[in-house]
Amino acid sequence: MNFEGLDPGLAEYAPAMHSTLDPVLDAHLNPSLLQNVELDPEGVALEALPVQESVHIMEGVYSELHSVVAEVGVPVSVSHFDLHEEMLWVGSHGGHATSFFGPALERYSSFQVNGNDDIRQIQSLENGILFLTKNNLKYMARGGLIIFDYLLDESEDMHSLLLTDSSTLLVGGLQSHILEIDLNTVQETQKYAVETPGVTVMRQTNRFFFCGHTSGKISLRDLRTFKVEHEFDAFSGSLSDFDVHGNLLAACGFSSRLTGLACDRFLKVYDLRMMRAITPLQVHVDPAFLRFIPTYTSRLAIISQSGQCQFCEPTGLANPADIFHVNPVGPLLMTFDVSASKQALAFGDSEGCVHLWTDSPEPSFNPYSRETEFALPCLVDSLPPLDWSQDLLPLSLIPVPLTTDTLLSDWPAANSAPAPRRAPPVDAEILRTMKKVGFIGYAPNPRTRLRNQIPYRLKESDSEFDTFSQVPESPIGREEEPHLHMVSKKYRKVTIKYSKLGLEDFDFKHYNKTLFAGLEPHIPNAYCNCMIQVLYFLEPVRCLIQNHLCQKEFCLACELGFLFHMLDLSRGDPCQGSNFLRAFRTIPEASALGLILADSDEASGKGNLARLIQRWNRFILTQLHQDMQELEVPQAYRSAGGSYGISSFCSSGDSVIGQLFSCEMENCSLCRCGSETVRASSTLLFTLSYPEGRNSDKTGKNYDFAQVLKRSICLEQNTQAWCDNCEKYQPTIQTRNIRHLPDILVINCEVNSSKEADFWRAQAEVAFKMAMKKHGGEVVKNKEFARADRKEVGSPEGALLCPSMEELKNVWLPFSLRMKMTKNKGLDVCNWTDGEEWGPARAEEEHGVYVYDLMATVVHILDSRTGGSLVAHIKVGETYHQRKEGVTHQQWYLFNDFLIEPIDKHEAVQFDMNWKVPAILYYVKRNLNSRYNLNIKNPIEASVLLAEASLARKQRKTHTTFIPLMLNEMPQVGDLVGLDAEFVTLNEEEAELRSDGTKSTIKPSQMSVARITCVRGQGPNEGIPFIDDYISTQEQVVDYLTQYSGIKPGDLDAKISSKHLTTLKSTYLKLRFLIDIGVKFVGHGLQKDFRVINLMVPKDQVLDTVYLFHMPRKRMISLRFLAWYFLDLKIQGETHDSIEDARTALQLYRKYLELSKNGTEPESFHKVLKGLYEKGRKMDWKVPEPEGQTSPKNAAVFSSVLAL
Repeated sequence: MNFEGLDPGLAEYAPAMHSTLDPVLDAHLNPSLLQNVELDPEGVALEALPVQESVHIMEGVYSELHSVVAEVGVPVSVSHFDLHEEMLWVGSHGGHATSFFGPALERYSSFQVNGNDDIRQIQSLENGILFLTKNNLKYMARGGLIIFDYLLDESEDMHSLLLTDSSTLLVGGLQSHILEIDLNTVQETQKYAVETPGVTVMRQTNRFFFCGHTSGKISLRDLRTFKVEHEFDAFSGSLSDFDVHGNLLAACGFSSRLTGLACDRFLKVYDLRMMRAITPLQVHVDPAFLRFIPTYTSRLAIISQSGQCQFCEPTGLANPADIFHVNPVGPLLMTFDVSASKQALAFGDSEGCVHLWTDSPEPSFNPYSRETEFALPCLVDSLPPLDWSQDLLPLSLIPVPLTTDTLLSDWPAANSAPAPRRAPPVDAEILRTMKKVGFIGYAPNPRTRLRNQIPYRLKESDSEFDTFSQVPESPIGREEEPHLHMVSKKYRKVTIKYSKLGLEDFDFKHYNKTLFAGLEPHIPNAYCNCMIQVLYFLEPVRCLIQNHLCQKEFCLACELGFLFHMLDLSRGDPCQGSNFLRAFRTIPEASALGLILADSDEASGKGNLARLIQRWNRFILTQLHQDMQELEVPQAYRSAGGSYGISSFCSSGDSVIGQLFSCEMENCSLCRCGSETVRASSTLLFTLSYPEGRNSDKTGKNYDFAQVLKRSICLEQNTQAWCDNCEKYQPTIQTRNIRHLPDILVINCEVNSSKEADFWRAQAEVAFKMAMKKHGGEVVKNKEFARADRKEVGSPEGALLCPSMEELKNVWLPFSLRMKMTKNKGLDVCNWTDGEEWGPARAEEEHGVYVYDLMATVVHILDSRTGGSLVAHIKVGETYHQRKEGVTHQQWYLFNDFLIEPIDKHEAVQFDMNWKVPAILYYVKRNLNSRYNLNIKNPIEASVLLAEASLARKQRKTHTTFIPLMLNEMPQVGDLVGLDAEFVTLNEEEAELRSDGTKSTIKPSQMSVARITCVRGQGPNEGIPFIDDYISTQEQVVDYLTQYSGIKPGDLDAKISSKHLTTLKSTYLKLRFLIDIGVKFVGHGLQKDFRVINLMVPKDQVLDTVYLFHMPRKRMISLRFLAWYFLDLKIQGETHDSIEDARTALQLYRKYLELSKNGTEPESFHKVLKGLYEKGRKMDWKVPEPEGQTSPKNAAVFSSVLAL
C-alpha cells in the first residue's frame, strides 16, 4: 500500500514505544493489557501472553477468532495468506518475518529477512516465499533457508511485486521503471519504462496489468507489450489501495486540500467494459484498504486505519449498520489481507499484533491446501547423560543403528594416509604467451575454463577417434589439451581481435605475406571459405563464373563472380563473402540440407564440419550447374580449335560446369532372373567407398589409392530393386560403367568414423614401409638436408632425389593418377609418378588415356580447444602468379581463412589422422587450361545506370530524390562521384567486460546496407544525385539506427515504403560499373561503407575526406565538424541524410584542393590542419547549436535540382 497518507508520527514509533516500557518486563506487553494481571518479576515468556478464549462465531458473519503477537512493539508492515499451505505470513518494519499455522495461529517459523529495511510485500510460491524490501528481493524456504538473494540497485525504492506466471515477476516502486525478473535464472530480463513514476500497487486480470501510482492515477497495460492501454485519474492527491474483480475496479485514496492530503470518503468505481467511471461510492469510514470479497455478490471490504471495517456493494449504497470494529492493540491498523477461500481476514497493527477474523469456527485459508511439513521432535533429551571423565563408562549406552557394512574406522591405514591434491599443470598456451614483470606473469585468458575455476580430473580416458560423434568437450574438467600441442600453429583456427577502432589496427599482414587474398571468418556460415578458395583457383571455373550475369536477385553464380572479382583486385588484403553468404542463406535447398548453421553451433563447433563441407561441395556444384543451364553457353568458352570446346557428349541443356565436373555413366541393374536394365546418368563428384572387412584384416594389407578410387567410381553393390520382368522387388546387382571422364575429378573422402580413419592410418603405415624399402639407405632423417640436394643436372625442377623421413610419413595419397578407358567400357586407374613417360596430350587422349594431377585437398582440423576448423591446401597455377607477382611458377599454399602460407607439396598429402583428416580432393586433367579460352569479358554494361522501376508499390514520382544519368552523362575515367551509404543492424555486437574494466569485442555487429546515394561530381548538374536507392532486405532488422541513418521502419518494406526501393544486386551492379569504368569516389569514411557493401575498390579511386583532413596519430574528425569549420554548414541536425552527406563531402574535397593548391603546398595545408585541431579541442569537437538550421540543401547546387 502507499504510506504517504499515514500518521506522520508513526515514523518515530521505536523510541516513543520502547521508552515507556519497564525494562524488567517483557517488551511485548502493552500497559493497557496489564491492568488485572500480576507479573513475575523474572519476566514473562512470550507464550504467556493471554490469548482470548475461543468465541462463538456466527456462520456468514466475520468475527474475531484469534489475536497473536508477531513481534512485540514493532509495527506489522505486511501480511499474506499462503496460497499453498494453511499458513499466515507476517512481515515487520524491522525486516523480520513470522509465519503462523492454521486458524489457531500457532507459530511455525520466524527469521530475519533484512537487517535494515522493512518488508514491503510477501508472495508465496510452491517451494518458498518471496520477500520484497526497499532494494532487495529474497526467496526463502518456509523454514528460513535462503534459496536466492537478489540485490537491486541502491537507488531503487521498491514497493510492490506481481507474480505474472510461475517463473516471472514484476517489481515496481518509486522509480520510473518496472523490472521483469526471471525466477529460474534469477536475472533481470526486461526493464519497462513507466511514464508516471511511483508504482505502489499492482494487480492482474486476464486482460490487463493494473498499476497504481502515488500520483493518484491507475494505468491499464497490455499483457504482452506492457504498453499503456487506458489510464484512470482517480484521486488528486495520492492513491491508497485498489482492487479489481470481474468488470469492476474500485479505488480509495487521498484528495488534495489546502491543508494537505485528506482521506477521500468517496470510493472511485470504474466499469472496465466501458472504460469509464460510474457513480462513486460514499462510505462511512476513512478508507485505507479495500478488497473484493466475492461470495454470492461482489462485496467490498473497506478498512480504515483506526480499525473500522465496512462491507458494501460497489454499485449500491453503504449502510452504516454494516460497520464492525477491529480492536487493535496499537493505535493504527497497518496491513490487511484476505485468504484465497474468502473465509478469513488478517489485520496487523502498529504494536506488532495480528488479528484473525473468520466467518466460521473452523475456517480454511485455501480451498485445497497441501500438508504442511513440521520439524521432527528432538530425541536428544531422552538419552541418558554421559560423564566423559569416567574411563570405565560403557559407550554402548549410546544407541547406534545396526549395520553390516564396514565402518569408516575400519579402513586400512594405506587408504587413510594423507595424500595432498596435486595442482594441475598450467595451460601451455598461457605459458607461451605469458610476459613477466618481476616475479609476476601476465597472460591473456585463453578461455579454456570458466573464470576462477580449476578442474581436477580423477580419471584419464582416451576416447577413440570418431569425428562422427566427436563434440568438443566442455572447458570445465579439461586438464590437458593434447590437440593444442599436436596441431601446428598455422593450422589452428584464426580469429580477428577487434579493438575500439574495429579492424583498422589489426595486422592481417602478419598472417598473410603473399599477394593472394584471404577470407574473413566472422560472418555466419563462413565455414565454406576454404572451398570458395578452391573454386577460385580453378582457372576455367573462375573465368566462367566472372563471365556469368543473370537477372535473379539471389544467384549464387553471380555473387560468386562478384567475390572472385574482389579476390582478383586484392593485393593481400582480406575479403569477405558477406553478399555471397547472404544469397546462400536464402536458397531453400541449402536450409533443407542442413547447411545453414546457427551462430551458437558455429561458435561452439557443434556441427560436424567434415560432413558439412562435403555436403556443401555437392550442393555448390549442383547449384552452379543449374544456374549456368539457365543461360546459353558464353562465346568465350567455345575453343578456337573446335575439338576441345564443348564436347559432343554435352546435351543442349548442359552447362560448362557440367563439362568440367560431370561424369557420364551407365547404371546396369541385373536381376537374378537374368533381366538387365541400363540407365544413363551423370554425377558431379564421387564418394570414396572403402573395402569391406578392412577392420578384420590385421596383416596390414596394401590398397593403392587408385584401387579404392576405381572401386568407388565403378561401384558394384547388391541391393533390392524393382524388376519389370518379375514385377516385384528383387535382389539385384547394381554396376556402374563410365562413358566419359570429367575434366575435374572431385572426390568426397567420407572419413566420418574411426573405421575410415584407421583405414587411412594403416595404409599410410604400409606405404611408409614400402617407401623405406624402395629408397633403401638413401632416406635421410632430417628434412633440411633433403632439401639441399633436391636439384640435379637433367632432373625436373623441384624433383626430390633423396626424400626425408618426415615427408614419407602419413602419406597414402598420390600426386597424380592415370586413367584409361578400355574398349569394353571398363576403367583402369593407377598411381602415376612424374618419372614415368608421358606422350603428347592429344595423342594419349585419343586412346582414352588421361593423367590427373592433384590440385587441392580440403582437410578437417580436429582441435578440441576451438571446436575444429577447415583448411585447404591448393596448388596455385602459373596464371595466378603471373597476375599477382609477375612470375610464372606453381606453388602449394595453405589457406586457413585469412592466413595464407606457402608449404611444401608433401604437406598437402600428409594426413595425421589424430588431428588432420581429409575431407575433399580435387584432381584436374593435365594441361586443363589449354582446353579453354580463358578471356574474361565484363558482363556489366552501362545500361545498369539508366532509370529503373522501384520495388515499392506506393512510391510516387513526387517522392523521387534523384535524377538518373542520361546517355550523354555517362561517367568517364577520373570523373568524381560523391558517395554515401546508410546501414541498419542485423545482429548486435557480442562483447565481454574484462576484469580490468576494459571492453573486448568478441564478434562485431552485423550490418546491412540500407541506402546508397551517388551524386554528380562535375558538370552543370554537380551535386545532383543520380543514384538514391533504398535496399530491400528479407532479413530481420534488429536496429534501424534512425538517429544516424535516417532509415525508419517501413522504408525497406516493398509493401508500405514510399522510397525508391531496389535489390542489393541491382545497386551493387551500378557501383561495380562505376568502379570498372575508373571513376573516383569522394566521401567520408568510405572504407567502412565499401566493406559493408562488400566492394573492393582500388585505393587510387578513393578520395576519403576523413583522411584528407587528418593529422598522423590524431583523432578522426566527423563530417559534421568539418562542414561547420570549413564550409560554415550545419548538417546532420536530427538524423543523417546520405544526399546531404555526399554533397558535403564533395564540397570538402573542393575546399581541400583550394587550401592545398591541388596538393602542391603541403606545408600551408598542414598549418590549416593545426588550426582545425586546436579549434576542435577548444570546442570539444562539438558544433555549436544552430540559430537557423542551414544545410547543403539550401546551397546554390540544390536550386538546379528544383529547376530540373
